[in-house]
Amino acid sequence: MWNNTRLLNLVANLMFALCVLIVAKLLAVAALNSTALPLRTVHVTGELNNVSREQLVEAFAGRTLGNFFSADLAEVRRWVETVPWVRHASVRRVWPDRLEVIVEAQEPIARWSDHQLVNSWGELFNGDTAAALPHFSGPQGTEFEVTDHYHRFRVILKSLGRELSAIALTNRYSWELTLTDGTSIALGRDGASETAEDRLLRVARIYPDTLAHLPRGKFTRLDLRYPNGFALRLPETAESRGARPGPPGIPQPARKPATNAALRIAPEAA
Repeated sequence: MWNNTRLLNLVANLMFALCVLIVAKLLAVAALNSTALPLRTVHVTGELNNVSREQLVEAFAGRTLGNFFSADLAEVRRWVETVPWVRHASVRRVWPDRLEVIVEAQEPIARWSDHQLVNSWGELFNGDTAAALPHFSGPQGTEFEVTDHYHRFRVILKSLGRELSAIALTNRYSWELTLTDGTSIALGRDGASETAEDRLLRVARIYPDTLAHLPRGKFTRLDLRYPNGFALRLPETAESRGARPGPPGIPQPARKPATNAALRIAPEAA
């Protein structure tokens, strides 16, 4: 063995490499535990419209950052993401004594309850805003599904000049829409042969030749849960409310409830 030059060189190289690794580890441990490179600044940038300095300071209160090398960036990110209106944060080191935090703010598109909002990704978060937002509702865990349908329904209705004020997914997984003018639309459940979106698209195609000619307010509910048609609920009229009292002895018209008007769509239009 001792006469094998190649083997001796290999052993020497391995021992040298091992020594280098040991020294590197000792230096790394020393750097992590050193007080020579303390972090002096946490610089936060990004979308801070609804995030206050006080909230960010509170997120770091009572927590130890460590030094430049030992700071746990994933932990710092989690601290920042506990702040209301912060959806996501990214953290990086900036030599020699700073952490750079970039904040991505929540973008609310709707209200889910009295104290929760829904962002554009279909995620719930706690927050408060005075903005006029539509209202979402549905069974627990359906926030993403409701948000996804909202985006699709909204595009269809916007092409007709109408806007959504509420969308609800019932416990039977049936879709109900409310427009800003108070009109409600029953879309029913998503089926294998026809989805709720299909039904809304079907009406959108014939809308210019039918409902568009009715003055706004001429119907209060649109029921699309029919394979080849839809039903309208008309508001109460003077006749349905009953005529004003007349002279004694003259019979008055009987009171009639609000009526539903059904309109059949030709199969080729469906």
